[in-house]
Formats: sequence, structure tokens, C-alpha cells
Amino acid sequence: MLTVGLTGGIGCGKSSAAKIFTELGIDVIDTDLIAHELTQSNGAAIASIRSLFGSAFITLEGELDRKKMRQLIFADNNQRNQLEALLHPLILAETVRRVQRSQSPYVVVAIPLLFETSDYDHLIQRILVIDCDEQLQITRTMARSRLNAEEVRAIMAVQINRQHRLKNADDIVVNNQGIDNLHEQILRLHQNYLILSASDHPSK
Repeated sequence: MLTVGLTGGIGCGKSSAAKIFTELGIDVIDTDLIAHELTQSNGAAIASIRSLFGSAFITLEGELDRKKMRQLIFADNNQRNQLEALLHPLILAETVRRVQRSQSPYVVVAIPLLFETSDYDHLIQRILVIDCDEQLQITRTMARSRLNAEEVRAIMAVQINRQHRLKNADDIVVNNQGIDNLHEQILRLHQNYLILSASDHPSK
């Protein structure tokens, strides 16, 4: 099965692109959603997070205190590495299970930090990058997440830079315009992916 890795910088429109693929009947596996499931109340990662970081990072409802954890890992790379070492194997295992269960012609796996890890190299045959101007990234993220510009730039700083993403992409969607333009670009890719998924060499 053709497996497309969907990635891009924060605020570039990955979620909007994923929604369009879903509307086209394609299974979209969101690794952020899997991470959220693992860290919600009674999630598979909660006990390990409590053991590693302490109960202060678990809310009264029994889920990860995301705001507190975000502040910790952006201030301390070692703590971020520890959290990633805990979560990434769990996320990858669940992603692989969902890809194997997929019944759509091809499958899209949304991985915000695809270029920051080699964990998915064996799974992904083609990389799709959603791109936009950096100022648009900041403006969109501030409007969506109630973060200030400094906080958004801090998130962008820990992601692979834009030039690296574009250089290593198989497909690029430039999302500087509205949703209609994004839909047109995704629809063209969809048609190409359908052709590739029916070929003997889907990554070409």
C-alpha cells in the first residue's frame, strides 16, 4: 500500500489538508491524535509519565497537563528527549497497526516532526509537505492556539527548518491562499496517488 507522510511547519495547514484527504475517502492517521489518546485519562502512557516526571504533570482528571509539560520541554532539551523516548515507540506501534488495518486505496500518515525522526522511514514511501510563508505560520498559530508570537517562534525553532523540508519533499503544497486553492492542490495529488497506488512502484 502507498503510505504518504504528511508534514509541514506549525500553522501551515496540515490539519486542513488531512481533512480534505478524509473527505476524499482516504484513511488519515494522525500521530498527534494518537499521542493525545496515549496521554488522556487512563491513556497507555500516563503511568510512565507520572513515574518519570512526577504527579505534578498529571491533572486531577488523570491526563497529561499539556501546558505545564510544554513549558518544561521547551526550556529543557533533556526533558524533551526523555518524553519523546517514552512516547515515540508507543505512537509508532499504534501508527503501524492502523496502517495495516487501512482499507483505502492509499493511506496518509500525518507526522508533524517527520524530518526530525527516522522512526517512520520504513513505513513512508512518499513525503508531502504543506508549506506557507513563515509570517503566515505565526499569524495562523496565534489565532488558533492563543499562543503569543514568541511562543510560536519557540515551537518553530525546534522543528526542522523550512528549507530542509522543501528540499526533501516528494510533493509540496503551498498553502498561502484560501481553502479552495488548497482543495484544488490536494485533489490533483489525490489523483496522482491513486495512480501510484495501483502501480508496482508506488513511491515513484
